[in-house]
Parts: sequence; structure tokens; C-alpha cells
Amino acid sequence: MKVGPLLTVSMVWDEGADRSLGLPSYETAGAAGADLRANFPTGHQDGVMLAPGARALVPTGLRLAIPMGFEVQIRPRSGLALKHGIILPNSPGTIDADYRGPLGVIVMNAGQEAFHVAHGARIAQMVVAPVVQARFDLVERLDETARGPGGFGSTGVS
Repeated sequence: MKVGPLLTVSMVWDEGADRSLGLPSYETAGAAGADLRANFPTGHQDGVMLAPGARALVPTGLRLAIPMGFEVQIRPRSGLALKHGIILPNSPGTIDADYRGPLGVIVMNAGQEAFHVAHGARIAQMVVAPVVQARFDLVERLDETARGPGGFGSTGVS
């Protein structure tokens, strides 16, 4: 069963990438995110050890060409976050349509124990999303709303 319209995101391998790991993939028919794998270059495939509080840029071995009008969002995997405290500190990360550099994922260990990011491990997921660019206009005043200028916590406690 197809979830929605298919869009093509073109990809190329980085030099030294392990092509046997394959391209990102949707693991279930209803998945919104395609899993990204850690793809350390030849000679560094022992991965990286993250101490608690440490972060690293983990390579995926890929470069993308995203169609104009879209972005790729990089998001954490909930199982890694729950079981090991592995998060993406800039989540969601955005890959713009005009970027052609290496796709890396900033991974952080917010857990209590050291965590080994192994070569081939599923480390994040990528979601392809439409982009709307806005025009920004300076006006004399803003329209009124029921909430008004209320800030953080102003809508009550639930």
C-alpha cells in the first residue's frame, strides 16, 4: 500500500562509503521517516564511542539532491532515545534543497552510560517535507487575538 505521492530524492555515495549498507529505507508501509545508517569511511568502520554528554557528527556516506520546494528533516529514533538516551541536539535538522555536501547526523548521548555508534547502525530518520517560503512585511500593528501577547504558559495548565 502506497502512503502518498512518491517524490524522488537523488543520492550519490561519498568516496569510501560502504555501499553494501544500502540507501535509506522505510521499515514499514506507514512509516513517515526513512532510516539513516551510520556509514563510516573505509578504515574507520569501528564506529565511535560516545561518553555521556558527548556528541559527534556521524557520517551517512551520502549526498542528496532534494527537489526545490522540499526539505529533508533529520529526526531522532525514539527507541535509541528511550533505551540509551541517544538524541539529535538540533532536532529536527534541516537539509535544504540547494545543499549538496555530505549528509551527517549530529548524535548526542544524553544517557548515563557510554554508547557505541556502530558502523551500519540505524541512527536517525529522514522525513521529506514541503517547504513554504513567506514574505515578511513590517506593519504598524498586529491583528488582535483572544490570547493576545500572553507568553509561555499563558494558555493555562493541563
